[in-house]
Amino acid sequence: MILLCPPGVYRAQSDTQLLAGHLDRHVTGRNVLDLGTGTGALALTAARAGAASVTAVDLSWRCVAATRLNSLLHRTAATVHRGDLFEPLGGKRFGVIVANPPYVPSTGPVLPRHTAARSWDGGPDGRAVLDRICDGAADHLDPDGVLLLVHSEVCGPQATVDRLAAAGMVADVVDSARIPFGPVMRSRAGLLERRGLIAAGDRLEELVVVEARRG
Repeated sequence: MILLCPPGVYRAQSDTQLLAGHLDRHVTGRNVLDLGTGTGALALTAARAGAASVTAVDLSWRCVAATRLNSLLHRTAATVHRGDLFEPLGGKRFGVIVANPPYVPSTGPVLPRHTAARSWDGGPDGRAVLDRICDGAADHLDPDGVLLLVHSEVCGPQATVDRLAAAGMVADVVDSARIPFGPVMRSRAGLLERRGLIAAGDRLEELVVVEARRG
């Protein structure tokens, strides 16, 4: 799928592709929410896979505009909101929630809001946004709803499973892929080594897909 990606908008990469491969099994006939939509890649994939409706959310106005434009170009219906994760949704629930959140460990706890780094900076341990999704997903899922999210092993897949369990969900790692570091991970390899998040000289990263259901 060819998508327009204006400057400052995260271009879909291997993590998005890995997660997209799991949508066909879950989204047909269901209302789908894409958190942190970026270019709208996952939202449009869900629509093409037969979702009953697609809602997309992003904090960035550029991403909102990109997703709306890509939806028009691909003749795909999607409702796009500008806002912080679940904030613009009120009490609405969904059959499927998908998310490729910012998860790269960053130098400090303050997350950027007005630069492209907001698409990947995840705080010191990479979990600043990821944990918020884990904590809030159950309140926005149908009783038989499914959460699908992707992140790097440096964030701790077991920490994600445990966090979801604490929020009343049953979660498992259902897929993984080992890929070379991209530009951002390469630029922070020294930082990750010093924090013990990767082994010295390791320049391969394992991506994981976590699937969770309400318990």
